Amino acid sequence: MWQTIQASASSSGVNFVILELGIVFLALSLLAWIALKFKISSVPLFLLAGLSLGKGGIAPLDLSEDFLNVGAEIGALLLMLVLGLEYSASDLVQSLKSRWHSGVVDLLLNALPAAVLALVLGYGLFGALAFSGIMFVSSSGIASQMIRETGWAKSNVAKRTTGVLVLEDIMLAPYLPLVATATLGLGALGGLISVGVALVITAGVFLISHGRELPGLRALTHQGPGVLLLLVFGSALAISGAANFAGFSGAIAAFFVGMLLTGEVAESLRSRFAPLREIYSAIFFLFFGLSISYVDVLAVLPVALLFTVIGVAGKFGLGWWVGRDLTDPTSWKRIGAFLSPRGEFSMIIASTVAIDSALAGIKEITLGVVVLTSLTSTLLIRAFRSKFEN
Repeated sequence: MWQTIQASASSSGVNFVILELGIVFLALSLLAWIALKFKISSVPLFLLAGLSLGKGGIAPLDLSEDFLNVGAEIGALLLMLVLGLEYSASDLVQSLKSRWHSGVVDLLLNALPAAVLALVLGYGLFGALAFSGIMFVSSSGIASQMIRETGWAKSNVAKRTTGVLVLEDIMLAPYLPLVATATLGLGALGGLISVGVALVITAGVFLISHGRELPGLRALTHQGPGVLLLLVFGSALAISGAANFAGFSGAIAAFFVGMLLTGEVAESLRSRFAPLREIYSAIFFLFFGLSISYVDVLAVLPVALLFTVIGVAGKFGLGWWVGRDLTDPTSWKRIGAFLSPRGEFSMIIASTVAIDSALAGIKEITLGVVVLTSLTSTLLIRAFRSKFEN
């Protein structure tokens, strides 16, 4: 009898969690509609929804820490997979050849000032390393969404912006294992091994996929849509998990899985994953917000504002460098606005280093930076559009 009561209580608890999550996703659909209506990024709204439902929020959900961590991880990997589908090895090689100098300027204008500010604020050398990566990388997801919504997908501004985005993403391949190694305190030798593994894997991906199609890929297009989606989904999760064990970034591994899928397979997957992209984004950013207390975010908001100011200024400086030869004098401003938002990779870095007690508050600061930079870039794009196009 007692076992029956316990089972019934457990079942009721699970059903209540399912009901809560269902209501949450209905609310997220409303937020996505609002974002589309007002032509702003949905990411800040998803993060704020997570904050309101997280620790100390207005209606906190009763979810375990493991559930939140796994949910955020799966959302991040799927988001990286979809982003990888938008690029190919040829695109990345071309970006490296023609835009390598942009990477150097990006480091000087964004990574370096962030590192200096972190040192000034007392976060130490490891904090400087972490914040330099958080502020260096722009959000490919938010930038791509903004480019599509503004109708500039085929413009030179979009091509220059995309070139910088893919360059930043690929530069994170050796950086993320280095940060993970430093977080775990494995020492210089461990760091060198992790970076070496990352470079070998990155080079291997380029050699395998550049200028050719993987054997058997074309045959996948003739499989049923369910078979193809499950195969790619399972492969991305399995490879990402194995990559984490090998000291490589699971997020970058998922990105590479998407990048390796070229030709007809990639086109087929883009059309099938496109409706799911918003769901993956919602899962990732929602679960990130759920793991943070809004009280802690308010406490570090001035610091987040400082990083936002230097971050937006740095990306506009990079935008000028990348677009200074374009005939339209406003092009560099648009490039700077598209590059300003921080997002998925910044949060992945923050989550990786957050276990270090010396970096308490880094997730909260990063969340503040993502919200502030996303809103700022949206408003700037709207201002430039209304002034020069309407």
